[in-house]
Amino acid sequence: MINVELKGGVVKEFEANITAAEVAKSLGAGLYKACCACKVNGEVKDLRTELTEDCKLELLTFDDQEGKQAFWHTCSHVLAQAVKNLYPDAKLGIGPAIDNGFYYDFEVKKPFTAEDLEKIKAEMKAIVKSGLELERFELAPDEAIKMLKEMGEDYKVELCEEHSGKGENISFYKQGNYTDLCAGPHLMSVAPLKAFELTNCTGAYWRGDANNAQLCRVYGIAFPKASQLEEYLEKVEQAKLRDHNKIGRELELFTTSDLIGQGLPILLPKGARVIQLLQRFVEDEEQKRGWLLTKTPFMAKSDLYKVSGHWDHYQDGMFVFGDEEKDKEVFALRPMTCPFQYQAYLNRGRSYRDLPLRYNETSTLFRNEASGEMHGLIRVRQFTISEGHLMCTPEQLEDEFKSCLELAVFMLKTLGLYEDVTFRFSQWDPNNREKYIGTVEQWDEAQGIMGRILDHLGLEYSIGIDEAAFYGPKLDIQMKNVYGKEDTIITIQVDQLLAEKFGMVYVDKDGSKKNPYIIHRTSIGCYERTLALLIEKYAGAFPMWLAPTQVKILPIADRHHDAAFDVKKALEAQGIRVEVDDRSEKVGYKIREAQLEKVPYMIILGDKDIENGTISVRARKAGDLGAMTVEEFLSRAKEEIDSKVIN
Repeated sequence: MINVELKGGVVKEFEANITAAEVAKSLGAGLYKACCACKVNGEVKDLRTELTEDCKLELLTFDDQEGKQAFWHTCSHVLAQAVKNLYPDAKLGIGPAIDNGFYYDFEVKKPFTAEDLEKIKAEMKAIVKSGLELERFELAPDEAIKMLKEMGEDYKVELCEEHSGKGENISFYKQGNYTDLCAGPHLMSVAPLKAFELTNCTGAYWRGDANNAQLCRVYGIAFPKASQLEEYLEKVEQAKLRDHNKIGRELELFTTSDLIGQGLPILLPKGARVIQLLQRFVEDEEQKRGWLLTKTPFMAKSDLYKVSGHWDHYQDGMFVFGDEEKDKEVFALRPMTCPFQYQAYLNRGRSYRDLPLRYNETSTLFRNEASGEMHGLIRVRQFTISEGHLMCTPEQLEDEFKSCLELAVFMLKTLGLYEDVTFRFSQWDPNNREKYIGTVEQWDEAQGIMGRILDHLGLEYSIGIDEAAFYGPKLDIQMKNVYGKEDTIITIQVDQLLAEKFGMVYVDKDGSKKNPYIIHRTSIGCYERTLALLIEKYAGAFPMWLAPTQVKILPIADRHHDAAFDVKKALEAQGIRVEVDDRSEKVGYKIREAQLEKVPYMIILGDKDIENGTISVRARKAGDLGAMTVEEFLSRAKEEIDSKVIN
């Protein structure tokens, strides 16, 4: 007999070798049907897992993230089985569950069309209706590779060969005529997958490398109930209406050009104005808080990146000019500003009296993102960031980290984004040592210090293993776009390694030389990404202070044009961004156009307004505000702008 600790600390006795599924059945048919996977002593496993000794068992349903992952992962196998049934020559790539659904990559003769996806979906429904059970089995590496070669699955062979060196058996899952290399976990059968949809089909390079073959990636989503799927698809349709790629182009905030290239957006005058407003706001706020502005080069010799470690750990993500074997000097565009700002620190000797030393810069950076990763303004190859590096003593570290976090929170609250963010403590993976510099002891110390700081600040955060920068742990402030894809918007990093690499020292009170701690931070993150998230947050209807055009003046007839331009001049004198719509159109049409352009205020001028020395004001949201003097409107508008109110 074994003792199994269940939810709420309840301990029950069962026969040894009972499966998690049988435990679920004993607790009720409803629970068993809802279960997708389980955790045994904290490790996610199949429900078919046998319990051989005393343990803690957590039964996972679709309401649990790990349960969703098992549900979606199983549906990805059904997708792959359907494709193999319909297109036997297709070769399988990978098919994981992701944050919001699943995908599977296929090598096919030509990309799937919308009609193909409908056929695949119909075949998936037939597979689900058959109720096939999933069977897990293991093979020795040589047997696994032999079987996969006989199946003609070249990509699976590659994955299997990489794993074979570990000397462990390799697991597979089988459902009917379909077998797949997979670690699991999965559902017991395909029967629960009654509500699913194939949502998209794109190109994706094998393993994200543009030098590899381009595969056809099919995305999907699945739910236990049809009503959940319908609700999700409705949300997706609503999300499309807020997609920054759609709204940003419609409002002429940005565009792209095939002649320029992917991931290189063009900010149009309105979008450039919003970015300018954000940059001025950020730089002024940073100056108030003791940050010193630098301007550093866009590129440097490879020598700089070799010292920092970027050459060995980040070169694939950089744009490099020249060949080290042929050219005397090889340059690369900067992917980050830190090694450049360190040279400012090294400009002269430093003592403890100079610290903390805070450098900030509005930095244009360049990163060679994979084509499949790029999306509108959220992930691009050239971007501008509010980057800063702070050198301090160990005693100053916590207060300075706190001040960096306070600055980031202030920015997010001002922009109205704070309620939408989450925090992640990104740590290294000691099992992936090649990705990082420094010793185990140095990482344990840095992560311990940062963990204590976060706990002292009372911050709620998740932990992300293998998400750290190669030189240190970081706090990532995360935000999701309208489709639920999560990206980092702001980072704050603790670094105790690069100062030593660059010979950065200060003379302490006792006369000894020490390396400063470095905090890498952004205060608003990447401006392009922030603009994208703001577009989606407000559906293009920016708060007054950020609106590229704050007021549109709409004269009713040609005879009102002179008065309209007089009002424009008065508003511009007070810093208001204003346009006059002097087209020969009806005023109702002009109002609708201004509303579609998301302009915060409209001023309508007719005979009565000119006669009374007033203006008729209309707000984007509140509608008609009635007549008032120019001075009264200015007072209202300036208060709204100065307070940065979010309306």
